[in-house]
Amino acid sequence: MGFLTSVQAGLDSFALSRSERSPFSPPARLKTLVQHNKGRAEIAVTMAFLFRKFQQAAKSAAKSPMFGRDPRNLQFETDINRLFLYTSYNRLGENAEEKDAEELIEMATRASVSEQQMQVHENVHFQIKNISQAMDEALVPDVGPDQPDPARVSPKEPQWKGLSFAIGKGTASSNIPGNCAAIPATRHLTRHELSQAVKDQIGYTLDIKPSQVPHKDAGQGLFISGQAQIGSVLAFYPGVIYSPAYYRYIPGYPRIDASNSYLITRYDGNLINAQPWGTGGSTREYWDGTDCLDIRANNVSELPQSGSDHMWRMLSNPLDSNNKKFGDLIERRNPLAFAHFANHPPKDTMPNAMVCAYDFPLSEKDMRVYIPNVVFGGCETANMKRFGTFWFKSWSGSRKTEESENAVIRALVLVATRIVCDEEVYLNYRLSNAKRRPEWYVPVDSEEDKRRWS
Repeated sequence: MGFLTSVQAGLDSFALSRSERSPFSPPARLKTLVQHNKGRAEIAVTMAFLFRKFQQAAKSAAKSPMFGRDPRNLQFETDINRLFLYTSYNRLGENAEEKDAEELIEMATRASVSEQQMQVHENVHFQIKNISQAMDEALVPDVGPDQPDPARVSPKEPQWKGLSFAIGKGTASSNIPGNCAAIPATRHLTRHELSQAVKDQIGYTLDIKPSQVPHKDAGQGLFISGQAQIGSVLAFYPGVIYSPAYYRYIPGYPRIDASNSYLITRYDGNLINAQPWGTGGSTREYWDGTDCLDIRANNVSELPQSGSDHMWRMLSNPLDSNNKKFGDLIERRNPLAFAHFANHPPKDTMPNAMVCAYDFPLSEKDMRVYIPNVVFGGCETANMKRFGTFWFKSWSGSRKTEESENAVIRALVLVATRIVCDEEVYLNYRLSNAKRRPEWYVPVDSEEDKRRWS
């Protein structure tokens, strides 16, 4: 079991009884906080101070020769450590106090990165399950004993028009795979109505409005309506996921970011393209991410190119994605599927959210519709090895398929780094310093940027 058992045991010590409470249930001794009127705002200030102490320690460690050979891995470990602290603190509940925060930090200093990663995943999954249940309560119709079961409706019926109707690719039944041959019936709520229902359940939702970043290119921004606590899952990063094995299928490859600013990459190399998602949809439907996949070329040939660029394009032509069948039943009204609208903070403003890798287990079938991602090529995965900036396929290992009980969707979510209340959500973009950055980009932490892309 390793140190993870110790972490769980330490958290268990907060509870009245292991048999009566989960490891993250608030302890009885913390009930006295109500009598002392110690609010979460004060706790948040304490946590922010403690997290700054940890970040200072991480910066000192970054200068150590021990980490000098692998700064990228140091940044990864630093991020996992922060996420462990934020999400574990969130799961302790409303009655956590300063001492609990200090104990969590002590645990974080003793746990291995893999053990912290496992705990982060458990904490995030716990929240996403609650979010999914909130949407279920709003969308899934009640079935009385004398009523016919509306749980499944054929997509051939007029009220269920799949994506294939909209883009003129034939009938819905000709494109929807067998496992999505029937679409679950839901209440006819608008996205706004679902958003309000979710806010009533979890305390916050998201809005897309003109950004407050003082720059002409700021465009739309992501705003939280309501209040989310430290460590809350604020948003999903939606769209099509490409593993390194399928990079050449990314629209516009190899200049994939030439006209697409809705791309993000996980530390493990999986890339998410949120451009096809846009602002979501108005129903639950079979979605295969084809809304914008036809812009594959993105007029890359019109961009100025050097001789080396021309040679690179000859060797790196984008591949045709038409023969790659993928997609799934997705709730396109998901009010939290807007992480791609979060802007980088302006000068003298700190981010209030950070990205968190989340591996959604496909075994959680009831939650699948609320994960706003599809995996290009399906969920079978080639083993990839990274050498510098290049990835190479290795088929020596076994492939994972959608039927595999261990299959996951390698997604991303945004996690709050402080209490966030009725304000714009800012995310540190950490743009690579190897390329010219846009004029609006002001580094939050130049050392972090260097380590992330080293």
